Amino acid sequence: MGTLYLDRRGLSVRLDGKRLVIEEPDARPRGVPLALVERAVIQGWVQFDSGVLAALAEQGSAVVCLSARHSRRTAILLGPGHGDARRRLGQYQLALDPAARLPLARALVAGKLRAQLRLLEAALAQRPEVRKPLHDGVATIRGLLPALAVAADRDTVLGLEGAGAAAHYAALAALFPPALNFAGRNRRPPRDPVNACLSLGYTLLHFEAVRAAHGAGLDPLLGFYHEPAYGRESLACDLIEPLRPRLDGWVWELFRTRRLRVEDFVLDKGACLLAKAGRQTFYAGYEAWVPPLRRYLRRESYRLANGLSGRAPPLAEGGDDEG
Repeated sequence: MGTLYLDRRGLSVRLDGKRLVIEEPDARPRGVPLALVERAVIQGWVQFDSGVLAALAEQGSAVVCLSARHSRRTAILLGPGHGDARRRLGQYQLALDPAARLPLARALVAGKLRAQLRLLEAALAQRPEVRKPLHDGVATIRGLLPALAVAADRDTVLGLEGAGAAAHYAALAALFPPALNFAGRNRRPPRDPVNACLSLGYTLLHFEAVRAAHGAGLDPLLGFYHEPAYGRESLACDLIEPLRPRLDGWVWELFRTRRLRVEDFVLDKGACLLAKAGRQTFYAGYEAWVPPLRRYLRRESYRLANGLSGRAPPLAEGGDDEG
């Protein structure tokens, strides 16, 4: 199974030996072998007791809880992590060395810019009628790479990443039909269907990165590009940065193939939300799409952990291969 999604009002989950039993009104109970659940995504009002959480954590499964309305993350439960505390000591030492962090930051942002280029160049081949905004985005992002290679500090890298993101989303907006009202990135709350999908997708990818970093014995809170911030797993933000354009492209595919439509969303006090049927489509598609990115996150987390021990380069230029 891999991932268990619990996203219906009135669900309850209990432990029965080595099985999770899922019950809902007017339906027969369903049993899921506990050993098959690698992660669980719980949205909204689902009842379960501490024994369920303890059993999932004991076998190394991770749980993310999302709010019912906006699909915002409210909690993460992680199982046991890697036992070598020296990895975190190395991570803390590196985090205190701006000169050593800079090449990692440049590599992450270079991976993100190149992934943006791949998406927009692929879109150019499919959508010649919107060539102008796509070509402008490609030209702008390509022009940022030489400056990034010689960026002397994090603030410069941050500015180049921001310029790339602005050009990327401006070009991306040309790919979606006007009925979706997508003019660029907005959030908290997302105000259109595309941003509703981007926000949920980024939230799930962030959860994958937290789990991967924790499993490799790293502290998810302490990043090298994203500065520490209260309650934010900055290392997870670092790890998913090169993957964001991949998710952008997948969201475009959802709408381009009409697997998701305007009717799959509702407006609630200015927030655009995926309705129940839309969430089912989204989650099913995400599970089919995400496995290579999960492998990338695990691989890069262990590469970083080994690099902190001097056994491997700290990070690949993220996003250029399987991820």
